[in-house]
This record gives sequence, C-alpha cells and structure tokens, in this order.
Amino acid sequence: MAIETTHRESDSRYVSRVWTGRIEGAARMTSIATSTSELVFWSDAGVPRVSVRGPETAASTADIVGDSETFGITLAHGTSMAPLPNSALIDNQWDSPNVTARGFVLAGEEFEVPGVDDAEALVDRLVRAGILVRDPMVEDVVWGGIARVGTRSVQRRVAAATGLTQGAIRQIERARLAAALLEEGTPALEVVHRCGYFDQPHLARSLQRFIGRTATQLQRPDASAHPLSLLYKPRALPDS
Repeated sequence: MAIETTHRESDSRYVSRVWTGRIEGAARMTSIATSTSELVFWSDAGVPRVSVRGPETAASTADIVGDSETFGITLAHGTSMAPLPNSALIDNQWDSPNVTARGFVLAGEEFEVPGVDDAEALVDRLVRAGILVRDPMVEDVVWGGIARVGTRSVQRRVAAATGLTQGAIRQIERARLAAALLEEGTPALEVVHRCGYFDQPHLARSLQRFIGRTATQLQRPDASAHPLSLLYKPRALPDS
C-alpha cells in the first residue's frame, strides 16, 4: 500500500514546505528522519487532531489504523514555536489540548484550522501572535552562508532554534538527498560522490539509520514493503 502525497514549496520565510498525505486501511509506515519541526493536522477515527512534531533523528515505524488524511506545514530551519522548547520536541510531539473541526488552541490562543491554500495565512497569524519565531542566521549558516558571529555563538543559536547540531542536520539532509537520488535511479557509487560519503558502506549505514531502507530497496521498491513518509529532494546539501 502506498501513501498518496502532494507537496509544494512556500514563499514564506518561516515555511519550508506544505504537504498533504492520505492512507486507506490499516498499515505500518516507515517515518524517515527529518531535521525540521512541523505543524500537523489530521483526523484519528473521525476526531480532529493538531500537533507540533519535532525533528526525528532516526527512521522509525508507525502503526496506522483506519483511513488517515493529514495536512502539514514543515517549518524552515531557524523557525520554532516560542512556547515549546525545542529540546522537548526532539523525537517527540506536542498535541493541542483543544481541537475541533474548525479550530485549535496553541499557547492559550485559538486559531482556525487552515486548508492547504491557507497555510501561509495561519503562519502569519502565529508570527503576529509571537508564537512562531525565526532566527534568520540559522537557515543561512545551515545552507552555506557565512555568519558574522563566532563559531560557538553559531552552534548555540542553531541548537536553540532547531534542537539539533549543524552536524546532525547535515547527516539527516544528506541521507534524504541520497535517498531521493537513489529513487530517481542514480547509481549508488555516484550518490556516494555527490553526497560526500566516504564509501558505499558509509552510505549504507546512513540510509539504514535515517531512511530505514537500503540502496537496493530504494532503487527497486517492493510493493509489499511499508510505505515511506514524505521524501523529497532537499534544495541543496547543507554545510557541516
């Protein structure tokens, strides 16, 4: 069984991507590692849910029971929820305590549940409310920019905004790029060179840890295998 997904990039500085997903029937899904947080809306047995999910530092398996439709707003590196400590969100999530089909509560304020086309409008409201904050330096240095502060200050600001180190972000994004290239049919040896791995065993260890697949499984998908969560090619390879 496959996951039906759609996704798009965003013109908001606070957002990396907006996506939707749909699964029918009971299944197990492989959730791949991700270095960003996201705001997720879904329905569980007809009950609406809203969560803030933190970065996932390794691939994991999740059980899905019944039909599931999910809508998510993936935040850009350096964007975080001010009321929620990033350290508490690593490999974890925060669930809104009060959700209806029309609204949800975050940091004591009520917001309307958006549609895919309204994602940026919700983000703007969260920014104005002081709930969503952004450190522009973090995204710049993650993707190769030069900071005007010392190395230790950079490390502290990256950790404060993401909950991860620059090295952890690079490892996760590199594995996601490698997996996307392999799915496109790129030979494993070429992926090793393009993504900066030492050799094929190094690539294999990274894929197993962060994607939960081997190179062969990505190049030759097995219809009986657990579906993967949203996998898309990063815009570039982040600096370490």
